[in-house]
Amino acid sequence: MKHARILTLSLSCAIALGAAGCFKPPRNMPNETVIGYDGRSATPPDCDSLSRPSLLTDAGIRRPSMQWGCATYTNLAAQLAHPEDIVHPRTLGPADAAVAASAAHRYQTDHVIPLDKSTSRDAK
Repeated sequence: MKHARILTLSLSCAIALGAAGCFKPPRNMPNETVIGYDGRSATPPDCDSLSRPSLLTDAGIRRPSMQWGCATYTNLAAQLAHPEDIVHPRTLGPADAAVAASAAHRYQTDHVIPLDKSTSRDAK
């Protein structure tokens, strides 16, 4: 009985490890550099250029190609508040631990500072 459990566990692990290695993403996956900048706004990538042939088959038939990252980078391009950061990213300023700790303390004690209505909008 004990040997059967060990054998079952060993086979399960071997199958899981084998299955984990079946999917290998294509080399040269796209990154944020596929988003363009025309001097005013971010431009989404050309999805045809992101197309990669599928490495998967279904009953011996190769699956259709995939446009890796097309939707992700198109949505990111639409959401950029400062599109010029794609070309010339700003450096990250120093962290201020005291300000962060103060904000966390105000949140925990329910003394949150309300939004400044003259410079920000609420979600309504």
